[in-house]
Amino acid sequence: MKIRVATYNIHKGVSYRSQPRVHALKNAIAQFDANLIFLQEVQGQHDRIAARYGEEHHGHRHWPKGGQHEFFAGESHQSVYGLNAQYDHGHHGNALLSSYPIARWTNTDVSDHAYEQRGILHSVVETPRGPIHCYVIHLGLFERSRVRQLEALIEAVNTSAGHGEPVIIAGDFNDWRNTLSAKLRKALGVAEVFDEIGAGSSLGDLVRTLARRQAAQHPAKTFPAALPFFRLDRIYVRGFKVESAQVMHGAMWAKLSDHAPIVATLDFA
Repeated sequence: MKIRVATYNIHKGVSYRSQPRVHALKNAIAQFDANLIFLQEVQGQHDRIAARYGEEHHGHRHWPKGGQHEFFAGESHQSVYGLNAQYDHGHHGNALLSSYPIARWTNTDVSDHAYEQRGILHSVVETPRGPIHCYVIHLGLFERSRVRQLEALIEAVNTSAGHGEPVIIAGDFNDWRNTLSAKLRKALGVAEVFDEIGAGSSLGDLVRTLARRQAAQHPAKTFPAALPFFRLDRIYVRGFKVESAQVMHGAMWAKLSDHAPIVATLDFA
């Protein structure tokens, strides 16, 4: 059974001049053709932009009435939203869109200080092959914060999926030097999707082993989207074979967000 997975930091659905991009983003997200979509910087509410762009003009609304996660999910997916940062005119956080039923979910506050509100959104989705534990993550900008938040993530996974259940952890790790991968891999038995490409044969197994030993070189470059240089966004999996993984590049993606999305095709191991 194959599963398409994507992760995308959408920059709250606006340009740097606060111009709405939600309709273009919805069309772009549909192009993933993904069963599970892990989103960061999702605007659950923004009263100022809604007041300016929320009215219909010629039958077209430039800003959705509800949260962006509901707008992007549409009729094809279910959605859950983990509020992380709240302010006078609204809030934003992480979200999961799923074409499978979402059995349950929790959002855990892992904020390290008052200036960055972060959370771990954990959802259990029910597939024909059984449940998958999905964790949407957006780690902090400071390395010490990321280390502590990684510890919280490891504890959360071990507590909620500690018996070897299939796991997908995806999001914006802000780990530009890739100092966290080895610890995450050792603690949880996960693999980053770009490390796994080429597995499936004796030669592939050797390549995969070597890739794990040299993991710091392999996560994809996703930031900035116009000319990716930093390796910030990741998809880690356990219990799956990775059939393909790619970063979505090009002019369209460069205009939609400051991050480029990653899309991967997985098969149950």
